[in-house]
Amino acid sequence: MRIVVLGYIVRGPLGGLCWHYLQYMIGFRQLGHEVLFLEDSDDYPGCYDPSINETGTDPSYGIEFIRNLFNKYDLQNNWAYYDQHCDQWFGLSKTRVAEFCKTADMVLNISNVNPLREWWMQIPTRILLDTDPAFTQIRHIEEERYRKIAEHHTHFFSFGENIGKPGCSIPDDGFKWKATRQPITLDLWEVADPNPSGYWTTVMQWDSYKPRQFNGTSFGMKSGSFSEYIDLPKKTEEKFQLALGAATAPIDKLKNAGWQLTDPLAVTLNSETFQRYLRESKGEFSVAKQGYVISNSGWFSERSAGYLASGKPVLLQETGFSDHIETGRGLFSFQSIEEVIESMAKINLDYSKHCADAREIAETFFNSDKVLAALLNELD
Repeated sequence: MRIVVLGYIVRGPLGGLCWHYLQYMIGFRQLGHEVLFLEDSDDYPGCYDPSINETGTDPSYGIEFIRNLFNKYDLQNNWAYYDQHCDQWFGLSKTRVAEFCKTADMVLNISNVNPLREWWMQIPTRILLDTDPAFTQIRHIEEERYRKIAEHHTHFFSFGENIGKPGCSIPDDGFKWKATRQPITLDLWEVADPNPSGYWTTVMQWDSYKPRQFNGTSFGMKSGSFSEYIDLPKKTEEKFQLALGAATAPIDKLKNAGWQLTDPLAVTLNSETFQRYLRESKGEFSVAKQGYVISNSGWFSERSAGYLASGKPVLLQETGFSDHIETGRGLFSFQSIEEVIESMAKINLDYSKHCADAREIAETFFNSDKVLAALLNELD
């Protein structure tokens, strides 16, 4: 097949985020498909430049970022960026993009962060991949422009693996969603040595955007989930570090509670710095967006999958993902601070084994060959 992947790397040139899209590219290539990564500026100033911590219309930083990233993985001829602000193409030319799209079999629109364009809308199979369950469906119900974009797709997949199932309260937007999860290209993730004296870490945004209200329920951000766990460092001898973004975070309160904070831009400078941060950790402790939790969405973090692939145990707030992914060794779900402490004690009893188990969980449940083959097999 010839597959177009729509994503967000030039405008979001960060080491963690880039892995999200890159592994679809490499994963499809490893299955024998031709791939093209395509990104579009749209008509608003959305290009983030970490070197000056500003967002504008200049894609220079992001262009250099994707060029270096894709060169590293022999994808230098497999990307294109259209800058509508100056009507200019980077990477592949407009002509070569049009030729690829004309004969393409499928487009995978990840997270719906690119506008509708004529060069890909005629591809016969058009998949919308929802990575933000509950919030995506609410947008489709309440905001007509998002619904109209969704209507141009032929198939719908969601990281909310419980969507449409009993016990899941993701609002019904009328689209026929099927479950999927983040693919991990395992050979690109080095298994790190166990680090029992290291920090439990995570890379997170305190508030990604404003909470959504729907039918009297508030679907909140990680800030809405964290308060119950803010005293965790005081209740255990473990060490915790957050690579924390968002101006709304209560920095002083977190520090006083015993959380060490580190610069998220240094951690996510590029793909290598992000992987190194995960490898040097003892494991990951993370809450989930409140909206994922209260809806019992079944969402699982692509970042957490990276920790598992690095051989690092993960403690992740329960969203219903344990209905689909094995827990209790290498990976633990929790619904209270007491469960966190109990799980950490279990991990410490045989830390090295839980590190090995973490990698095994990644191999069993996130292997890109399995995840992407399953997605393709679900197509009508």
